[in-house]
Amino acid sequence: MTATGPTTITLLQTNSLTMAVQQEVERAILAGEYVPGSKLNEAALALKLGVSRGPVREAFRMLDEAGLVRTEKNRGVFVRNIPIDEAIEIFELRATMEELVGRRLAASMTTQQQQEIETLVHAMEDAVKAGDSHTYHLLNLQFHDRLVEMAGNRKLATIYRKLVKEISLFRRLNLAGQNVLPKSAHAHWAILEAIKSGDPEIAGRTLYDHAMHSRDRTIENDSLRRQAEPSAHTS
Repeated sequence: MTATGPTTITLLQTNSLTMAVQQEVERAILAGEYVPGSKLNEAALALKLGVSRGPVREAFRMLDEAGLVRTEKNRGVFVRNIPIDEAIEIFELRATMEELVGRRLAASMTTQQQQEIETLVHAMEDAVKAGDSHTYHLLNLQFHDRLVEMAGNRKLATIYRKLVKEISLFRRLNLAGQNVLPKSAHAHWAILEAIKSGDPEIAGRTLYDHAMHSRDRTIENDSLRRQAEPSAHTS
């Protein structure tokens, strides 16, 4: 019998290639290797990753759906530049979601889960001592992602992760500056202690306030950037 379409193994290979490309481009975007507003070249990426242009094109579509890139007709694919007002909305929504996570974990976190989170915070402190802001940023993402996962609401976790990816650049900038990392690490110990207290009100409020502090730092950083722009143009 003559095959009339792609074989199963061909489809699997194509899907796995697409997923690999999507994950690599996503990693590069979140790591800041592709800055917001920059154009992603389909042919160049295919060559760099050693794949055909098909998986790259499909990966772009998936990244567009995830909110990390935007596709402009007849212009190409660009890394999304999240406007400040949208970022603030995301931080506020994230704060509400994290409050729910704190409330749930205050009543359900196991001793083993507590130890896992403690290990993460110790690793964050090690990154602070080493002055390694990149590792700290990744551990910070992992800390919050694990709390959300431990809360046991899969739909919440899916939505949360999408939002976190969209504001990754703002969160990275919020960790820049003198003495920010030590304060951030201390705040994560406070989060864990609030959860361990077993009081849903305290745990929820601590996580909510933590996320809103990130929102406030985002507003402050944007204000400082705007103030610096005129002097940059006149210098």
